[in-house]
Amino acid sequence: MKYSKYKLIALILIVGIFNTSCESYLEEENNSYLSIENADATTFEQLVNSIYERARETTTVYTSDLYYALEDLGTDIATRRTAISGTDEINDYVNLTSLNWAIGVYWTNQYSVITAANVVIDNAETISDLDENDKTVGVGAAKFFRAMSYFNLVENYGGVPLVLNQITTAERDFTRASEEEVYTQITQDLQDALAAVEESPATFGKVSKDAVRHLMSKVLLTKGYKSFGSTADFTQAAALAETVIANNDLVDSFADLVSIDNQRNSEVIFSYLFGNNSVSRGWGNSKHMMYKFRFYDYPGLSRTVQGLRNMPTPFYYSLFDDADERAEATFSRVIYATEDYVGTANGVEVNVVAGDTAIYFPKVAWSQAEIDAVPYQVFNPGTYFTNDGVTAVRFPQFTKFDDPNVPFTQPDQSSQGERDMVVMRSGEAYLIAAEAYLGATNTGDAATKLTELRNRAGLTTAVTPAEVDIDFILDERARELAGEVNRWMDLKRTNKLVERTLMHNPHAAFNNALNSKHLLRPIPQYEIDNSGGSITQNPL
Repeated sequence: MKYSKYKLIALILIVGIFNTSCESYLEEENNSYLSIENADATTFEQLVNSIYERARETTTVYTSDLYYALEDLGTDIATRRTAISGTDEINDYVNLTSLNWAIGVYWTNQYSVITAANVVIDNAETISDLDENDKTVGVGAAKFFRAMSYFNLVENYGGVPLVLNQITTAERDFTRASEEEVYTQITQDLQDALAAVEESPATFGKVSKDAVRHLMSKVLLTKGYKSFGSTADFTQAAALAETVIANNDLVDSFADLVSIDNQRNSEVIFSYLFGNNSVSRGWGNSKHMMYKFRFYDYPGLSRTVQGLRNMPTPFYYSLFDDADERAEATFSRVIYATEDYVGTANGVEVNVVAGDTAIYFPKVAWSQAEIDAVPYQVFNPGTYFTNDGVTAVRFPQFTKFDDPNVPFTQPDQSSQGERDMVVMRSGEAYLIAAEAYLGATNTGDAATKLTELRNRAGLTTAVTPAEVDIDFILDERARELAGEVNRWMDLKRTNKLVERTLMHNPHAAFNNALNSKHLLRPIPQYEIDNSGGSITQNPL
């Protein structure tokens, strides 16, 4: 099987398509330089690959200080990696305005993908010597990515300008379409994509029909909650998810699923690819840096990976039963020494060798006598935010994204991560189906899907229909998918963002600023200014 690396052609690189400055993307991005008068089939393939490239690069990093900022921060399961004091615009919702840097970068990134997709869609018919099937598949992939970007936009900002053609002249008079109009366009693009892309592409990493089905199931699930949605949306979402489930078997164990030696398995529906080629991997997959703290400041530990600004909340760790195998496969309560050091046990110096325990986070608190009796650091639950003079915060670190052969890099450097970034897998399809069945008041089938997924995690007790509610499903999504999917959008979709974040995010609760107006992000101010006011603002 061939593997796609989405190598970007020099034609696109010349104009710096990954520019994330806060200039108006809708106004300033002009792709008229893409002359197609002499374009051929190779050019078309490169243009399609450029969409994959933009989507991948704007997912793994926004800018050096903005990794995944609008995906998990400010939710019930992830918070900022600082003491519980002060304020933060994104995580704490304090003074979140239209001038926020992350808000602007995210907007620009989504329209960057849309622009690349529009170039392919508008010009496919004019390219000579293009195989009809290649054209159909390429346009289908373009519509898939355009739909995904508009889905991200409409859920974060509400109604947004619908730009469906290549921009070749300067325009300013953009207006916001309604949410319903954006959803209509998303579903139309996905229907077109489903008819166009291949069931099983020969090249791993290309968009398949199941990738389209998976995205469409999530779109329809979300639409079902809207005022313009209906029970039929839930029913169709469940049917699409069931097809994905039937075509993509779960891996037998969660540990095998997240193993770096088993990245391309039966469960994976769509991934962004990176690899060890320093040119084709771009910035690199940065997920191995998620949910890490400055562990290397403690004795016996070397700098192997730098953490980002986020961390799991204590609530997240509390979600796992002792029998749930996903806990051990997702994060580690033990950090092992990478070099020899001298510790102290009961006041006596002890030589600790590399490979022995350096830090331990017990699930149940140890007594002080138990802590004093061991030569390594022990941090009980409830002390993760207590400054010990070495670090301000520390916590059990995520391991499911580990990429051990990647060198240490700072966040403002290319992360160099080589692992595939799994974007869609059938484990989530089970949860989409369960939530859709719940939306259609079919708790029996919802319980069945949850039971099947939990069985893989070693939880053998069947879920009963009476247990199924939206909080049960959101807890299950946290255990199964933390760090993989957009938690903020999950909570917004289910109308649980305010309630669960204030209940379980310690920084957001400390500031108590989150309210219903934050269900929409502010429209970037530069976009409003450059439109001459034709683009209107959300409530601030």
